[in-house]
Amino acid sequence: MSVGRVEPVTPTLPSDRDSVNRDGLLLSECPGQSFQASRLLSHLHSALGPGSEVLLQPYLSSWDELIKFMESLGPVVEFFSQKVKSKVSLIRRLAQQDLEREDEGPQRLETGWGKHEDPGSLFDAGPAPEKRLQPLEADGEDGRESYKSVSSMMRSELSRGVVSFQRETGSGCRTLLRLHRSLLWLQLFLKKMAERPDAEGRLRSPGELCREAYEEALAPYHPWLLRRAAEFAFLAMPEWDTFFGLVCVQSQAEASPVLDIVVRAIEEVYSRTQGALQERGMLELP
Repeated sequence: MSVGRVEPVTPTLPSDRDSVNRDGLLLSECPGQSFQASRLLSHLHSALGPGSEVLLQPYLSSWDELIKFMESLGPVVEFFSQKVKSKVSLIRRLAQQDLEREDEGPQRLETGWGKHEDPGSLFDAGPAPEKRLQPLEADGEDGRESYKSVSSMMRSELSRGVVSFQRETGSGCRTLLRLHRSLLWLQLFLKKMAERPDAEGRLRSPGELCREAYEEALAPYHPWLLRRAAEFAFLAMPEWDTFFGLVCVQSQAEASPVLDIVVRAIEEVYSRTQGALQERGMLELP
């Protein structure tokens, strides 16, 4: 079997380095490459939780692999990959801070009348009502579950007043929205790359396809200067041979089924995230 090509799954179990597609096809790891389509596919499938849930950690792991894909295209797209990397790191940092708060055993002070007060009031002079300590819960969420999924993060941050619909904040929800838009860009780019040649057998250049996807997904949200910088990046993008090497194939015909598989997985994650954002009115967070 040629490494990186789509092959029927044999009766034996695949190794940890392979990813089984839900259509019963196997993507093998491509030796010598940082980006691995098989690993990306595995993370995307792992991100699909029960019902319409998107599990946050495998979602971010999917981005780790997509960042490697972007960086494999050379320094021309470094600006985009660095912006994405900072957003992934921010959500991970918020999740870690949430775990640390839980591990510290935060407590809430409650008076005899059920009123919550600042802990500093314990040191005020004068008589005070009887107080008792109660565990501080994450407003209906288990503290360790707050950043388990996209939906649980949204519920937690909304209940804590972290999300603003009027101004920019460093919330996980706002950061997720920016990642969500970038995911659409890459989804459209890969989908266009999977398209067959035209009637004359001509393949459009990767730069042309990437520009088209960018104009659909990201350009409406970017200022003029950033759009101009993107134009130069697309002009300098590598040709098809570079992309063939990323998935260990020799032609667009061989790359197309691999890309189709990955695109379908991205589309499912994107659709679920879109639904969660739309349900809470977060598609236009400032």
